[in-house]
Amino acid sequence: MSHTDESALAAERTGTAQRLASAVVGVGLVTFVLSLLSVARILTEETTLLGVGLYDFLALGALAMGVGVVVLGVGSRTGAFETNPDDTPGLVTAALFGVGAFVVAGLVASQTLGLGTLGWFALAAVSFVVALFAVALTPEDIGSTLPAGGVAVGAAALVLGDVLAPGFAWEPVGFSATFTGAMVAPLVLAVATLVASWAAAKAYEGYGSRGRQTGAYLLVGINAVGILTVLAGLLAFIALKGVGPATQGFSLVPFEWPFVTNGYSYQPDIVNGVYPAIVGTVWLVVGAVITGVPVAVAAALFLTEYAEQGRFVGAVEIATNGLWSTPSVVYGLFGYAFLVPRLGGSTSLVSGMLVLGFMLMPLCLITSREAIKAVPDEYRDASAALGVSQWETIRSVVLPAALPGVLTGVILGVGRIAGETAPILLVMAGGLRDDAPDVLGSFEFTSAAPYVANDALLQSAPALPYQLYATITAGVSAENAAEFGWATAFVLLVVVLSFYAIGIASRIYFRRRLNA
Repeated sequence: MSHTDESALAAERTGTAQRLASAVVGVGLVTFVLSLLSVARILTEETTLLGVGLYDFLALGALAMGVGVVVLGVGSRTGAFETNPDDTPGLVTAALFGVGAFVVAGLVASQTLGLGTLGWFALAAVSFVVALFAVALTPEDIGSTLPAGGVAVGAAALVLGDVLAPGFAWEPVGFSATFTGAMVAPLVLAVATLVASWAAAKAYEGYGSRGRQTGAYLLVGINAVGILTVLAGLLAFIALKGVGPATQGFSLVPFEWPFVTNGYSYQPDIVNGVYPAIVGTVWLVVGAVITGVPVAVAAALFLTEYAEQGRFVGAVEIATNGLWSTPSVVYGLFGYAFLVPRLGGSTSLVSGMLVLGFMLMPLCLITSREAIKAVPDEYRDASAALGVSQWETIRSVVLPAALPGVLTGVILGVGRIAGETAPILLVMAGGLRDDAPDVLGSFEFTSAAPYVANDALLQSAPALPYQLYATITAGVSAENAAEFGWATAFVLLVVVLSFYAIGIASRIYFRRRLNA
């Protein structure tokens, strides 16, 4: 056979393997999505697809995937497909299959065989070691595909054999929960199809480094799409529940939107609204940004541009990261114990502003430092070469270049604090009311210290997160508590997304000015 004929035959065999791998991945994605829809109970065991029950349909898909993955591995090992596998799948892959063997063996030994702690753990440990070495000591094509295919075929067999049927119920020893077949079966099939799709993605690129990269990209991509899907589903669910009650009485000509423009008046013939809570939420965010962002940016500038990079800066970084991960209720307790007694002794709007400002500082400091450090040193050197002082360089060069990154931190921080409930509950709690806080109209100038007074800042004020919490826990009335709560949640979502939109638009504007 000529070299040309051999090359054509190799290309044909490689193309067959890629088509088979693509088909396995395609079936896997469809099966995975349908399995998740079943877990979410959007699809149920009564659903039929192409005349086949949902669980059987999913199981047949997993079975086809398992067989296809095994064919890919055996074909590679026998030379039917042109591949370039490594000598071993890698320790990480072997360890993951080992952990899977440990879990399965432990569950079977403890829940089915009834072995005690020592017995099931010993059997699970032996299974882990056997699976670890069995995978680690085999070539990559066999070690990646045969275990993955076995997982998919095994999951399909459990469902097709009615072991994991809709009537299945499992009550683990020592737990009060009951796991039903409606949850376990699609979840097991989802995991099995994910493993088989990963193995097929590796086979598509002929294994090796490119195969591992493709498999990793597949898993990361599925994870990203899953997160976006859950987010979109959450937003859609809240919108469907809340848009009706929130738009009750809405009209364009003349413009009327009672739920947004009215307060809560406790009168049955009036559409109660959340206008005071919207105003209170806006003032909270504005006050927190004014309080927290300038301090955070100034600290970032000092730590990055002036301070010596040593133990002090390292200690500040550790403290900042710790503050950012501190639960919000701890900030609320701090405000309740330290701020409230010093600001009139009662809950107030200014206490809420300060507490949320403290919460906003760590993230703004972290992101501002990263944005400032990302500014190329060439900018600073060019400015210094012109004889410009360090502060002028920072003000005219560094800060404008870092501003989009700083705004990113502000956007993320505002998105967090705008929906916080625990701190507001402790330092600002303002219930359902008909009047909004008039901050701008409450300023008074006096001849004695502190020379400026504002009663609105020193009084409790309503906020959407707290109002939603109060509605859920207490209810505004027996008839409309649920509708009022969903409408409040919808408006809160719109307000938070509006803050995001304003921040993103500002970042785009300054980035364009920087690149102009």
